[in-house]
Amino acid sequence: MSHPSASLSRSVVVIGGGPAGLMAAEVLANAGIAVDVYDAMPSVGRKFLLAGVGGMNITHSEPQPDFRARYREREADLTPILDRFDSEALREWIHGLGIETFVGTSGRVFPTDMKAAPLLRAWLHRLRESGVRLHTRHRWLGWSAEGALRFQTPTGEFTVQAEACILALGGASWPRLGSDGSWTALLNARGITLAPLQPANCGFEVAAWSEHLRTRFSGAPIKPVSITLPDGTSRQGEFVLTETGIEGSLIYALSADIRTRLLCDGSATIHLDLAPTKDLHALTKALNKPRGGKSMANHLRTQAGLEGARSALLRELAPADAFQDMSRLAQTIKALALTVARPRPLAEAISTAGGIPFEALDKQLMLNALPGVFCAGEMLDWEAPTGGYLLTACFATGRIAGQGAAAWLVRR
Repeated sequence: MSHPSASLSRSVVVIGGGPAGLMAAEVLANAGIAVDVYDAMPSVGRKFLLAGVGGMNITHSEPQPDFRARYREREADLTPILDRFDSEALREWIHGLGIETFVGTSGRVFPTDMKAAPLLRAWLHRLRESGVRLHTRHRWLGWSAEGALRFQTPTGEFTVQAEACILALGGASWPRLGSDGSWTALLNARGITLAPLQPANCGFEVAAWSEHLRTRFSGAPIKPVSITLPDGTSRQGEFVLTETGIEGSLIYALSADIRTRLLCDGSATIHLDLAPTKDLHALTKALNKPRGGKSMANHLRTQAGLEGARSALLRELAPADAFQDMSRLAQTIKALALTVARPRPLAEAISTAGGIPFEALDKQLMLNALPGVFCAGEMLDWEAPTGGYLLTACFATGRIAGQGAAAWLVRR
């Protein structure tokens, strides 16, 4: 493998071959700047490809004010970045690769074939055509005493000097795909204070399920269901029972709030409405109908629509004496308390919260303490739910970092 000359003028190194890093590389190459992308894995875009399993949700079509509110506490930081590359601009960029998109019934945006691989192949072809050089199996080790970038390769350590560097190393979820969070120690060693990495869009554990629920209903969906958080936030959808607790789309959507409650109180109690299509009055009236010779299981099925996993979850969590009073049972079904003890490990999470605070960066995403070093993607301290918001911000921050590095070279 050939490596760029350390004396090459107007050169930028991008470390990380995910959406943020590749977008930064494209911006730089289009500006006529020599770009080398280094990635620790045998190929680039591995987590991007995983995100496409089951359907490549690239962005979301909802109005921009609603879209940007999904970034919670970092909405103000990301808004000027998304102003320059929003969800509609991302769709146009994809169309420029020859990949058409469509809006699903949920408002989510997908490539017409629902796949990530054709998009990535077309993009990599265009990057190579523009002169971007990709170097795989190069794990970043930090900086040498002389300020050169150090990499571990299959043939030993390699160093390279560059006029600017863009870090796009991801968070710490799904480390087997490359984003293992090892960069945190390297930046800490250079005096960069980071927000602790935490799981986002993750499942949660309960203290312990019964053997019956764990063995009979692990993997079973709970739907329809509504969840209400302690602050009154409520959302309807579905989730899945696991051997250790709960996960799935509804849990992911609320995971930031649940995690915050866990950090503050050590545990978090949420309330489940197992019959969200019935109001309390109608449910109470239905359950108070005479059972006759029917079992409680049949009564719940016919009068409350509860069976299978939802019925088992009610039995698991409701006080035994609630089944003796149908009015009380109706109230329990509409507000079933479930206490979670901890999030599942970060390595299992869909995405990562924490990382490099925006306060440590300038408006072009350059580290204030390390001139010429720019950062993008999931390394930054922001989070968002699934639905295309994660990818959109990765692309947008990569674009800003690329533009920032190009402007940095001009200033120098």
